[in-house]
Amino acid sequence: MTPLNFRTLDLNLLRVFDEVMAERSLTRAAEKLAITQPAVSNAMRRLRDAVGDELLVRQGQGVQPTPRAHTLWPVVREALASLADNLAPERFDPATAKTTLVLAMADATAATLLPYLVAILETEAPGVTVRTLPLTTRDPRALLDEDNADLAIGNFPAVLADLTARAQSGALVAYESRRLYDGEYVAAMRRDHPLAAGPLTLEGYCTARHALVSFSGRAWGFIDEALASLGLNRRIALTVNQYGTAARVVAQSDLLTVMPRHFVPISHMAEQLHIAPLPLEVMAVHVDALWHKRGANHIAYPWMVQALGRAAHRALDATADPALMV
Repeated sequence: MTPLNFRTLDLNLLRVFDEVMAERSLTRAAEKLAITQPAVSNAMRRLRDAVGDELLVRQGQGVQPTPRAHTLWPVVREALASLADNLAPERFDPATAKTTLVLAMADATAATLLPYLVAILETEAPGVTVRTLPLTTRDPRALLDEDNADLAIGNFPAVLADLTARAQSGALVAYESRRLYDGEYVAAMRRDHPLAAGPLTLEGYCTARHALVSFSGRAWGFIDEALASLGLNRRIALTVNQYGTAARVVAQSDLLTVMPRHFVPISHMAEQLHIAPLPLEVMAVHVDALWHKRGANHIAYPWMVQALGRAAHRALDATADPALMV
């Protein structure tokens, strides 16, 4: 790898590199930077020569970053954003802001938070628009890196453990997180299910047929990992990607499913479901907001995370007292 001579490096090249990485297109980057495409191509050639790596390879109508480019981009983006913050600090005013924030979350999380978040937006940030995306992974960092979402909201234990380990080792950590609420998983089945007549045993649970909520579509989840550690397994008869769908299915079948306890009252299926404690130890539900420190709308993130925290507090209060539900 060619050593980089930082003294002779034109820092404007890093600004071009950041825009090309964000857009994955020389043409769109040129439009964003208000320069010509040949100028962008020339800048990327000069940066390539400086770092001794191709950085980008053409793919269809766009470009594909090399591994070196993926490693370099977070450092460049962090440095550019830090300079911008210090030279021309921005301030987010929710009352006057006109922006769109993209939130990635599962349906149970959206059903829990959005009614209360919308109430906050209507009174405090009427110009802020929220767009939601389905969360299809337990590691949303790529989604955040590529600015496809501003914040990911969900249960990310492996990701948070990895970020903590990196921070403790002194590595650069480009993400921040905040705990929004905690809960627990429970077993759900129809009210007249044969297993609803008494305590749910581990033997009965393993013998039953199951509907698995899997964001990725993979027919294996944390329950299966917990069972495997005990030398046990279960039969998954159906895999879906929404808790609401799973609730409706088990209410009309002999299948069992697992869902967050706080989702049951807002699922509109509570009267048709029997809820039982799981007969084995599993991880708690920790719902966190995760975001990239230098995402496209980073000045709005602190306020949005605080608003999500308030929405979560109101939602859990309402779940405990249904009379408070919106």
